[in-house]
Amino acid sequence: MAFFMLPNVVEYACVCGLLSPLTKLYFCRYCLKIRCGFCVCHEVDSHFCCNCLENIPSSEAKIRKNRCNTCFNCPSCQHTLSVRASSSTVVPAAAPAAAAGEEGKKEEPPAAAAVAKQITRKMYYLACLNCRWSSRDVGIPDQSVATGQWPEPEYANATRFGLLLEHYQSVVLHEKQEKQELWRRKTPKTSKFPSLTDRTGLTVSMIRRQMGWTDSKAQIKATPSSINRSVASEAVDELPEDLLTKPIQLKNITTLQQRLAQPAKQPFTVNKLYPQHKLLSIKRSLRCRQCDHNVTKSEYNPSSIKYRIAMFAAYHVPEVRFIRCEPLKLNQEAILLLKLINPTINDMTITIMELPTDEEERLMIEELKLSAEATISSSTSSSLMLSAAGLTSGTSSLASKQAALLEDPRMVQQRVNGTFKLPDSSFVLHHRDDSAEFDEVVASQQEDPKFIVWRKANQISMKLAVQPAPDCKPGDEVVIGFSLQYTYVSTAMDKNVTAASTGGTPGSGGSGAASAAAATPGSTSTPTKGGPQKHALTTRVYLKLGRIAAVPEVAA
Repeated sequence: MAFFMLPNVVEYACVCGLLSPLTKLYFCRYCLKIRCGFCVCHEVDSHFCCNCLENIPSSEAKIRKNRCNTCFNCPSCQHTLSVRASSSTVVPAAAPAAAAGEEGKKEEPPAAAAVAKQITRKMYYLACLNCRWSSRDVGIPDQSVATGQWPEPEYANATRFGLLLEHYQSVVLHEKQEKQELWRRKTPKTSKFPSLTDRTGLTVSMIRRQMGWTDSKAQIKATPSSINRSVASEAVDELPEDLLTKPIQLKNITTLQQRLAQPAKQPFTVNKLYPQHKLLSIKRSLRCRQCDHNVTKSEYNPSSIKYRIAMFAAYHVPEVRFIRCEPLKLNQEAILLLKLINPTINDMTITIMELPTDEEERLMIEELKLSAEATISSSTSSSLMLSAAGLTSGTSSLASKQAALLEDPRMVQQRVNGTFKLPDSSFVLHHRDDSAEFDEVVASQQEDPKFIVWRKANQISMKLAVQPAPDCKPGDEVVIGFSLQYTYVSTAMDKNVTAASTGGTPGSGGSGAASAAAATPGSTSTPTKGGPQKHALTTRVYLKLGRIAAVPEVAA
């Protein structure tokens, strides 16, 4: 359970040891593990403007400094500015040739001629519908086109910042070329005479590079551009004489938010506030750091809010909801009611077990580290083979980057100070059926264990007897935890499933084929080809039950 403004009551443990509500977790169907926001890689898919919904390529967004060319923000309240139209009357200048040709005609009165030659034009200006700020307040002239180029303010240090940007871009490019050259020299060469019939189709430049010859077109190495260094000066402008005597009008002074919105100039008075281009928004995709598969991926269209890939944990992991708990008292049991929901289209067999001990948790962390090292070593060997074949251009350091990005697993920091009686048996959660709520057919009754008090479709309600630990004091918050084992039917056909299905440990969020065969009937110990596979997965759940009631004082 997750609340917007209240603390979370039910939290799940990620593989890395961090606690999060189920709505903020993801599920990798290839690793068969729960992932949090720190266990996935965030990638930018596209840039777009949230106002005009214009899709902008990444290269163009970089040139535009991640801002839209047509949409503006109000410099006063940061809302989006609207283009307003107004009519203005313009008197065109009389042409000298036309005046010379009409000398012989009868002259009209000057007032009537001026009225006859007036032209009405539609002019456009920017206005804020929230704070009533407009571009006319700062003297920006109206434009004749609604999508016209509004004048940009000039900044005193714009040239200096442009030179600094070019200098540091050349420095970065020079360092990148040096790293690529150093990596190319360190890469071992498998053979000086590669097979020309290789299926990879080596080009002439790759063959010359492997044989130690120089390329026909030598790369031009970038050298950092020179720039004049800034010199510190003791000359400071003197303060105005009326600084302490002139009365201050707070309405004419900009706020801190208005100044930070324009960092290039940081105006002091409101008459120097100019509209700012609206920042671009992004659509991002999340990728599992261990198996490098996508966890979420949104549609490319900016106006669409749908996902092409949506592997949220709430769609694959049983949800535990806190209903109510009796008042907690020392040395007394209280009844706790929980609701479990199956979000999948397959039946789940649920088993509630105790949390792993500290020693078991350390062993799980060591196994996770060993599996991560094995993944990194395999990716390192493959990248070295590709670089030796000349198929990579300076990107063979992917394994080292992946090693730096992997989240280091840790012990769960949540302290458990409550106990409860474990259910004496497992139970089945039926699959999700959207039409069951509207179906008038009464479902067949089945015998449930005594701790299940209510069942409907894919939901059950169960009761547990909880008790605070003996070392608790009145006013302490009671937290209990348990390992939730459930069966999951995987339809992902990938080689990582076989590796993941043989190394699961309780509490790690992984899968164990042997434990699945022992815990659930009909599960297989070896994955079958061409069909869905059933796994027994385990996750740790922590619940905050509330505070212990104070003992009332007995009057003497």
